[in-house]
Amino acid sequence: MNEESILAWNIIEKTNANLFLTGKAGTGKTTFLKRLKELSPKRMIVLAPTGIAAINAGGMTIHSFFQLPFSPYVPGTTFGSGEQKRYQFSKLKRNIIRSIDLLVIDEISMVRADLLDAVDAALRRYRDREKPFGGVQLLMIGDLQQLAPVVKDNEWELLRNHYETPYFFASRALKETVYMTIELKKVYRQSDTFFLSLLNKIRENKAD
Repeated sequence: MNEESILAWNIIEKTNANLFLTGKAGTGKTTFLKRLKELSPKRMIVLAPTGIAAINAGGMTIHSFFQLPFSPYVPGTTFGSGEQKRYQFSKLKRNIIRSIDLLVIDEISMVRADLLDAVDAALRRYRDREKPFGGVQLLMIGDLQQLAPVVKDNEWELLRNHYETPYFFASRALKETVYMTIELKKVYRQSDTFFLSLLNKIRENKAD
């Protein structure tokens, strides 16, 4: 635990503030999440945008947990009447949603703004309707210089009137919140400084 990760830990454990935890590969984002799951007394759900990311995070996919369709979510709308029955949550699922203290979303760089707003709508349905994400604390983990959200041309035609970018930070619900950002800077996975410099050049599209 270094200065940045201790600060992130204190924000999650001692406050209800939302947090975006970022940092390049090897800075300890996954280690932070593992420690949080092991040691935190908070009741949490860990989600990710893809199956592989969910397995790595030890959680579920966002679509699976919230039983969301893969079609774009237009802010302010509800699921069609034909789909409504399919997305009714079980009593157990409703109780889980109502009881969680912390929602963790790993690999947040891949999460589209409309998907985050669909999560907000689902949480408000069973928690506090007046608060973003139903009042649950949000921990978003990821690196915006890694994988970007996938949005097809026809989907963006539908969404461009509602969002300035597909990235998660354009989410309407997230804009209603105040969230802090902490960047983990020390790389632990590699000790070869020359190799690290090469990786960073590729990451920043400055490879010579």
